[in-house]
Amino acid sequence: MKRKKVLALGLIAMMAAATFAGCGSSASGDSDSAEGGKVYYLNFKPEADQAWQDIAKQYTEETGVPVTVITAASGTYEETLSSEIVKDEAPTLFQVNGPVGLANWADYCYDLKDSSLYKELTSDSFALYNEDQVAGIAYVIESYGIITNTKLLEQAGYTTDDIQSFDDLKKVAEDITARSSELGFSAFTSAGMDGSSDWRFKTHLANLPIYFEYQDKKIDTTDAIEGKYLDNYKNIWDLYINNATCKPADLAGKTGDDAENEFAEGKAVFFQNGSWEYKNLTDKGMTDDELAMIPIYIGAGDEANQGLCTGTENYWCVNSEASEEDIQATIDFLTWMVTSDAGTKMLSENIGVIPFKNAADTNNLFVLNDRAYTEAGKTPVSWNFTTMPSEEWKNGVGSALTAYAAGTGSWDDVVTAFVDGWASEYAAANN
Repeated sequence: MKRKKVLALGLIAMMAAATFAGCGSSASGDSDSAEGGKVYYLNFKPEADQAWQDIAKQYTEETGVPVTVITAASGTYEETLSSEIVKDEAPTLFQVNGPVGLANWADYCYDLKDSSLYKELTSDSFALYNEDQVAGIAYVIESYGIITNTKLLEQAGYTTDDIQSFDDLKKVAEDITARSSELGFSAFTSAGMDGSSDWRFKTHLANLPIYFEYQDKKIDTTDAIEGKYLDNYKNIWDLYINNATCKPADLAGKTGDDAENEFAEGKAVFFQNGSWEYKNLTDKGMTDDELAMIPIYIGAGDEANQGLCTGTENYWCVNSEASEEDIQATIDFLTWMVTSDAGTKMLSENIGVIPFKNAADTNNLFVLNDRAYTEAGKTPVSWNFTTMPSEEWKNGVGSALTAYAAGTGSWDDVVTAFVDGWASEYAAANN
């Protein structure tokens, strides 16, 4: 039975009390309205919670179909999904992060191959397949890199044109650090390693050494990472933590909000994050003329032709265990999201570029930065962290990075977590 399988996969998680960053539901309608169908979306993105609450309310007002959106707290999605999926009122809509994530949830994924949602994709390359079934649909293409306060950078005597490689970035960051008292700001925001922030480094930054190894070997997944570029990973991590707003030993207690606020308040020039941060920063008063996103250079590959890290790990899946009415209501809701003016506008402004035929254009500066890099012939760095063997692997790398920064661990521990941890977690997941 599917429910027994999930119990075996996540018993501890399901027994834990799930923490939610935000929850809400549409105010009108009940389970019998709109031909009996209803929608319950377990949202992965805390930063987009309010936007989802608002669009759910609007959809219900227009159609009478109840839409509930509950948002898992950052870093708790898998355990929250494990807990919610076995309830009588389980999510009708959830998310997986690619092939590795799909392995745990394939039995719960309705085949979307013949759905109206699938027909709206611009390419079937954005579909997540389970053999011949469409188990998930990518709903956003995002970019991440080093968000830069261009005005502070100019105050330090530089422009983004001066940063075309890791050596350039190192020179600029260390010069800013040497003059930080005089300038009144630091090079980098805090690289927070609590659960709201550590994914930026144990997942997104860790993607870089994986990407370059994959490029060398002309592969797109592996059962054993070699770690050829881990010295480069160390160099960029050292640059982040030794030229920041706080001491390396303090990172374990720093949060994603800390980093965002430091950047928005002009306390640092550089902030590693993604296109999803644009609205948060502009809501805090930052403007396009003081913002830019540049690539994360680590001293590997053809840096002169490197673009931003661009891809997706975000796939919508419809719960195959839901009633036929709820499945259809969920597909209808998603189709409206990617075809209506209101839905596409919400996604483009709050989530990013969407891979659908009726996608609204975006005013997200970081998305436009990515577009400009690509049009200039730069090669985007693909998202390969969907091939990371498990969440436990990420956590092992994150713990080792934190201990290294605090001085209680060595870089050898990071290498062990990265290389040996990959092999053991891949074997555990595939045996």
